[in-house]
Amino acid sequence: MLRVEQLDVFYGDVQALDGVSLDIEEGAIVAIIGANGAGKTTLIRALAGMNRSATGRVVFHGQNILGWPSHRICNLGIGQVAEGRQIFPTLSVEENLEIGSMLPRARASRARNRDRSLRLFPVLAERARQPAGTLSGGEQQMLAIARCLMGAPQLIMFDEPSLGLAPMVVQEVLRIIHVLNRRGLTILLVEQNVAVSLKISNRAYVLENGRIVMSGAGAELLHNDRVRQAYMGL
Repeated sequence: MLRVEQLDVFYGDVQALDGVSLDIEEGAIVAIIGANGAGKTTLIRALAGMNRSATGRVVFHGQNILGWPSHRICNLGIGQVAEGRQIFPTLSVEENLEIGSMLPRARASRARNRDRSLRLFPVLAERARQPAGTLSGGEQQMLAIARCLMGAPQLIMFDEPSLGLAPMVVQEVLRIIHVLNRRGLTILLVEQNVAVSLKISNRAYVLENGRIVMSGAGAELLHNDRVRQAYMGL
């Protein structure tokens, strides 16, 4: 579905990504693991068209989309659930969902996508008129996911979806990601809980100092001694 070839990203004179290449197969969960500052969020932002200094190739369904503006990339079917949720706190839950459905690709299916999202997160239906900023952290993350689903994505990029959430909520969010994948969505997952992300991923890449240094099946990397020592403290 998506292929990244020799992706470089600079912030001024500092190189944040150095020759990153990876493949995301349709229907897969692909995890990106690495320490803070390794370049994980930079990678997601570059794929989403939010970093215009990137060079290389990002090929989605056979088309090089590197350099496209983010709204065009979203309208191709690449959605993002950003780190920190990035909801609109003063708008209601319903208004946040409406914003997610404004893409041309999603307008015709707005009602169907809304019903599917609210069935997945029934608490949002109960809070439909409530300002999004008054939701709990877990409910805000559910809203961020539901808003992304309103755009009818084929591929969703999750950036630290469990950050700042209670353990029970983390398990629910990761369960939802698994459910979405079983329903046919392709997932790119950046997640601080390395063990859990490797358990649910088909393939994983290790990013260190802006470079891919290791890749393999999720289960394979889960039992890799280097990965366990560096990222799981084992």
